[in-house]
Amino acid sequence: MKIGTKVNLILIIVFISGMLISGIALSNVLAKKAENEISSKAEILMQLVNSLRTYTNDRVQPLLLPKLDTQEQFIPESIPTYSTREVFEIFRKNKEYAHFVYKDAAPNPTNLRDKPDDFEAEIVERFRKDTELRNIDGFRTMSGEKLFYTARPFKIEQQSCLRCHNTPQEAPKSQIITYGKDNGFGWKLNQIVAAQMVYVPASDILKNANQSLVMMMGVVGIIFTIIIIVINQLLKKTVLLRVRKIANVAEQVSIGDMNANFDKQSKDEIGDLAEAFNRMKYSLEMALNMLNKNHD
Repeated sequence: MKIGTKVNLILIIVFISGMLISGIALSNVLAKKAENEISSKAEILMQLVNSLRTYTNDRVQPLLLPKLDTQEQFIPESIPTYSTREVFEIFRKNKEYAHFVYKDAAPNPTNLRDKPDDFEAEIVERFRKDTELRNIDGFRTMSGEKLFYTARPFKIEQQSCLRCHNTPQEAPKSQIITYGKDNGFGWKLNQIVAAQMVYVPASDILKNANQSLVMMMGVVGIIFTIIIIVINQLLKKTVLLRVRKIANVAEQVSIGDMNANFDKQSKDEIGDLAEAFNRMKYSLEMALNMLNKNHD
């Protein structure tokens, strides 16, 4: 195997290894960046929802709760969970956020639209088993779309919340008329009764990350290719052609052509080799001349 072939083989191995390592590293970096971007959006929405919940609980509910016992029509806007869900639905009317979802997934809800699916019910159970757990996030597919979810435990921390969720007898009559007395009761103080779920579409962001990966890998591939071409040209010009020329001159000398000369060489290792061949040629020529004189 010639030197050029060996060098090219090594460069190809380096190229493939470099592409693999670069691909894995870039893929991890871009995937992490995409996940952080999605997680950041989910965190902002979670903070927004909780701010609205606090406002409803502190400002709106005290104004509306006294009216619940004096009329038959329940006022759902007095309940923070209802208000946050309704506001979020208005938020989703913007096309850009149409696939974002917020839900207070409660295994025993007053409003059955808050009933969790099996996946969400499992998350609620995990929060109940591990009371130190503050957040769960990850990816899941719903209706064929990949979503990033973040979940937080929802705990009853205020005694006032139990007025509507302790027993049907204590609950406002208008609540019983609207939702019945079969759901949303038996809650306890400091009990985790639900999981706050925020779903953020991940497909577009992950797609953009993959496109960035392909583009960056293309750039890396081009750079590696240019490096291989440059190294090949340098190898050919500075080593292979010069070595081949020295070999040709040495072959001519070996068959008795003493007129073959090595050209002036650069002051490098190959130049030193050429000078050594020159000295060997002169020594050989002197030896042949001495033999010819003795023969005569």
